[in-house]
Amino acid sequence: MTLPLYHVDAFTNERFRGNPAAVCLLDRPADAAWMQSVAAEMNLAETAFVVPRDDAFSLRWFTPTTEVPLCGHATLASAHVLWETARLRPEDPARFDTASGALECRRVATASGAQAGIEMDFPAERSDPDEGVADGPARLADALRATALRIARGRTHYLVELADESAVRGLRPDLGGLAELDANGVIVTAASDDPRFDFVSRYFAPKVGIPEDPVTGAAHCMLGPWWAERLGKVDVVGHQVSTRGGIVRVRVDGDRVRLGGQAVTVLRGELV
Repeated sequence: MTLPLYHVDAFTNERFRGNPAAVCLLDRPADAAWMQSVAAEMNLAETAFVVPRDDAFSLRWFTPTTEVPLCGHATLASAHVLWETARLRPEDPARFDTASGALECRRVATASGAQAGIEMDFPAERSDPDEGVADGPARLADALRATALRIARGRTHYLVELADESAVRGLRPDLGGLAELDANGVIVTAASDDPRFDFVSRYFAPKVGIPEDPVTGAAHCMLGPWWAERLGKVDVVGHQVSTRGGIVRVRVDGDRVRLGGQAVTVLRGELV
């Protein structure tokens, strides 16, 4: 028995950029321990497992060490694979049942009809600065080795705003210290110096086996509303300034965000 397996670079239109994800297409649900073993073998930030279910697909995401409740780039990669393999028609939405509720992806095009990318409908995550944060900031600042302008706590991560883009780019955190925090990861952000983008960010999640994630869709569920409110805008564009780098377009729509990006397949194979 073999299973289709794809390696996709998400939030980019260039191979070897953006955030790589593995996508495994299953014909029936699989054991969680087996999926975790596959994710550890793939050793990518996330491996997605997709199972047909009525008019939607079940979708689960695993890092090399644990299952996570939401992953943007692996969702983008999964939708990309479903259209690329003709499991969905180009005009059909990709609907997913997940631990974070129903998620939907659609192909979007320019006015000329050229393929522009994929738009994902995700839950927004809002938080006031310093709300719901107990003794986190002191330990967090020590681990980041940086001075925070503002700190907020999300469902599974902290968001830390720094003074400027150079502070974000130059950050060299204590990953061991970050792994001891009571959160899966830490988003670090600042306003962008480049007029093409509204903000920059980086995302560190050593607690779940990801020292630094190249491009993090789930983090933009919080980054989008955070910067949209500060800038007085509905549409914002983020540049995640990791080594690989990637661009995420965000439209804030009430309690939802629409995350836009592109994806490119790097490898097609079979899992034995």
